[in-house]
Amino acid sequence: MDLFIEYLLQFGHLNAQQIDLIKGKGTILNLRKDEFYWEAGKMVKQIGFITNGVLRVYYYTNTGEENTRYFIDEKHLILDGPVTEGDYIPSEYLQAITDCTLVVFLKKDWKEIAETIVGWEGIIQKIVAKHHTEKIARRSELVSQDATTRYLNFNENFPALVNRVPLSYIASYLGITQSSLSRIRKNIR
Repeated sequence: MDLFIEYLLQFGHLNAQQIDLIKGKGTILNLRKDEFYWEAGKMVKQIGFITNGVLRVYYYTNTGEENTRYFIDEKHLILDGPVTEGDYIPSEYLQAITDCTLVVFLKKDWKEIAETIVGWEGIIQKIVAKHHTEKIARRSELVSQDATTRYLNFNENFPALVNRVPLSYIASYLGITQSSLSRIRKNIR
């Protein structure tokens, strides 16, 4: 929980009472490797902040192939969809690819925090903007680069993920086959 509070304080000020309110509403969720934080077609009921581990967002193509969109590692906020108002039913899966620990808030508790803490929405908007900018930067590079460059940039930009994420997921994220990724890795050694 302290890691979450430290993270929030990078984006705005919170007094002791506000911090106590947040701590009182959050709980710890441990996900084992391969467990889902959310699944396609099932309503999301919580907001989360990952303090340890790596999750991946993926979907199935119309041919039944898994396609990894992105990875979420430590110090990332996981909202319940594009807007926190109303019910959100995702079309993608959010799965733990390592054992994970998250601080989670039920939607009603998150709403209570937002209604109680003046400036809360501003803090969350800053966090969302930061994550959105990071996500766009990651994806836009993938479109214009060859496979080797994509892999080298993945290594450079996400050194902490390279040894924590199965190669099949990295290959899917990069838009190449696992055998192509193995050849690329062999050629750059």
